[in-house]
Amino acid sequence: MNLIINTKSMIPIYEQIMDGIKAEIINGNLRDGDALPSVRSLANDLKISALTVKKAYDQLESDGFITTVHGKGSFVKSIGSELVREEQLKILESDMELIYEKAKLFGVSNEFLKE
Repeated sequence: MNLIINTKSMIPIYEQIMDGIKAEIINGNLRDGDALPSVRSLANDLKISALTVKKAYDQLESDGFITTVHGKGSFVKSIGSELVREEQLKILESDMELIYEKAKLFGVSNEFLKE
């Protein structure tokens, strides 16, 4: 797993970690049962606090993407096609919002965009 963190970004680091792992799962690079790096290992690799990684892992578990087995580690959880589709639509929605903002800035009408 190759996560890239931008420390200058306005997006919190734990969210960047979450987004990176979710993308790997949705794209099929991480599959059901695959082990994630330990909290300490990932924190050392990214040169960030272990608490930040823990927060990301906790949220991923809460969202249904991973499961944590005490003493064993965190593993990718089998996700249904509904969850994958929901995440894909969130990405599209975010991209569309950006397009609409830029279109408004450039004076492009919504009708033009719909075409």
